[in-house]
Amino acid sequence: LPYTGMCISFAIIGSLLSPSTIAWDRVLAIIIIYFTALGISAHAADSMGSRTKPWGNRFSSVELLIMVVGGLIVAYGIGTYYIVYFVPLLLPIAILEGFFLFAYNYELWNGFFHSNIWFAISWGSMPLLAGYIMQTNSLSYIVVLISVATFLVSYIEIRLSRKYKEAKKNHEQRGTGNLALKLKILSITTILFSIMLLFFKAFQITF
Repeated sequence: LPYTGMCISFAIIGSLLSPSTIAWDRVLAIIIIYFTALGISAHAADSMGSRTKPWGNRFSSVELLIMVVGGLIVAYGIGTYYIVYFVPLLLPIAILEGFFLFAYNYELWNGFFHSNIWFAISWGSMPLLAGYIMQTNSLSYIVVLISVATFLVSYIEIRLSRKYKEAKKNHEQRGTGNLALKLKILSITTILFSIMLLFFKAFQITF
């Protein structure tokens, strides 16, 4: 899923912004956390709570509930370990991400949080901040500024995605094709960028 891949990419980028030696176990941990919490639980919750039912009737309510609960158990189990022993500053991010998972996907408060802005915050800015905090247990002004960039990328992504779904719903073949291409370019570019940074950092390649 492009959303999941981009979200994990932001978390990886945040991790690699650390000025100190990279703790690779924490990089793996943040990848697993976002894959299970957002890639699995959030998508399942969206299918349960959203009016549009993005997964249709592919899974039963029980199966979706198992995915929501199972993904969160794994994500928060790993997160709790690191929060308790290494990075207590990750706790506010964990709380906020959990809140957004339910508020956005179940469209609580008449869907107030089910908007492009909140999506971009929870799926764009916060993963990058979480990745950095996971490595350093701190924040810096530069990292916060960079999180604005990931916010903007996520905002563009969700806007394109909503237009794509609307065009597909109205059987606009040309519009659907153009939007799908833009979404692919955006998601693939983001993912490849994070992989490139990961490769450079792992092999200590500098310019």
